[in-house]
Amino acid sequence: MSKMTRCYFCKGKLTEKKIHHVHHWGERIVVFEDVPAEVCQQCGEVYFRPEVLEKMDEAVLEELKPKARLSIPVFSMPELVAA
Repeated sequence: MSKMTRCYFCKGKLTEKKIHHVHHWGERIVVFEDVPAEVCQQCGEVYFRPEVLEKMDEAVLEELKPKARLSIPVFSMPELVAA
């Protein structure tokens, strides 16, 4: 399989970067650091290689021990608007 060089959506150029990725898995939210990705220079769309996605899924499904835990504030937009 050939490597993508252009964004599927806007046709912008892709650049290899290491990013932070917020992974939603059902009701769970997991943050991954230093994830290798291809990022569109024009629109910011992110692409992961299949093996990277497999490792993220494995970490979540097998409940591997995380490096750290975060506390995340949650806001309800209707409550903010009503206040």
